[in-house]
Amino acid sequence: MSNKTGRVQPLPVGRRKARRAPPGTAPGTMVGDPSAAPAVIQGIGWDASEMESRTLRDAAEVASFRARWPNVWVNVDGVGDAELVSRVGECFALHRLALADVVHLHQRAKVEEYDGHTFVVLRMVDHGGGHLTEQFSMFVGDSFVVTFQEHAGDNFDPIRKRLTDPTSRIRTTGPAHIAHAVLDAVVDACFPTVESLGDQLGELEQRILAQDARNETMAEIHVLRQRLLELRRAFWPLRDLTAALARGESPRFPSAISHYLRDVHDHVVQLIDLLESQREIAASLMEVHLGTVSNRLNEVMKVLTLISTIFIPLTFVTSVYGMNFVHMPELDESWAYPLVMGLMATIAFGMLYFFRRRGWF
Repeated sequence: MSNKTGRVQPLPVGRRKARRAPPGTAPGTMVGDPSAAPAVIQGIGWDASEMESRTLRDAAEVASFRARWPNVWVNVDGVGDAELVSRVGECFALHRLALADVVHLHQRAKVEEYDGHTFVVLRMVDHGGGHLTEQFSMFVGDSFVVTFQEHAGDNFDPIRKRLTDPTSRIRTTGPAHIAHAVLDAVVDACFPTVESLGDQLGELEQRILAQDARNETMAEIHVLRQRLLELRRAFWPLRDLTAALARGESPRFPSAISHYLRDVHDHVVQLIDLLESQREIAASLMEVHLGTVSNRLNEVMKVLTLISTIFIPLTFVTSVYGMNFVHMPELDESWAYPLVMGLMATIAFGMLYFFRRRGWF
């Protein structure tokens, strides 16, 4: 987010336009994105002794994969193909309204209960789409976890690696622990991004205090404030989401993992506190920068004013001897010119000495 010179760069991709169904359409209507990249489906299935991880070509292969394994985790990278999302949802009997929320981006973080599964939608750090955040959706059932991401790329590889160990808790306790591990990874991945923005704020603060700010410093502060605001909008609703799960309001999240979910909730609170403090720092930086620019302008105006003040009496002397009077007796004397020049020099140096003694110059 910043180049080698420390300048904050704008995001490479513009703000995305939310896809919505036309007004008046039936609830659950799904509007896809024809320009989106093809989706990539990754399936992980396991039982007490075996595990399989492979790429699935289409929804039919997802259905056969689920039928083969008692526990599955299916991850879909790319939600532009509404038909594919719908067919994958049919394999797990996912509710149509929840699938519409998967396709229609910019959903507020929430958790909803449906027959046979729990639906969780939130925003996470974008690892491959060029934006700051992306929408992440997850369905948790008694024997499955289905996740949808806007773009390919995530930080779930440690979870997948833990699934390869037959003795790991995440492998032996079922989908609820996988859902918790995914939520924990999503929240923990936010901290490096927020801390990176904090480092950029620190660099800007040092430049401003060292009076090394450039003309684009205000724009850089504004970009950072926009990013912090976007992160705040994305992660603030996570407090209610994780708190609801930690209270055991979902039957798919048993009380045995409530203390793990409370730990995730604590991380969310820490993240929001960090965001709030950095937003305050960004606001104060803008005020400090404006104050520094104003002080610098005042210093320049003070110097110019003192110079002008020095020349006021000198201008008076020269204007007197520039008048067209016939009788000015001292003009006929040979010492008149050196006397006037010496008087002007004495006035100028005397005023400089006075200003310096007063600390004005």
